[in-house]
Amino acid sequence: MGIVTNITKAKAIVKTKLRADRKPLLEAQDVLFQRALETSADTADIVTEKQRLRDITNDVDAMTTEAELKTKITTLEE
Repeated sequence: MGIVTNITKAKAIVKTKLRADRKPLLEAQDVLFQRALETSADTADIVTEKQRLRDITNDVDAMTTEAELKTKITTLEE
């Protein structure tokens, strides 16, 4: 019998990695948002990106294969 991946544990690992990877990205967006507010600039793009980052883990629970999870890890690189 070959190596079997525990998909439940793999999902938890992927979520943890995604959360760690997005933290500095969200912090950077917070700085950009504050600067935009100070100059009365448009914040729509910043708000959209922050929401995308917040939603990054939402579909992990629906994934059923190791390949899907591996692909998801590269999401923040886009």
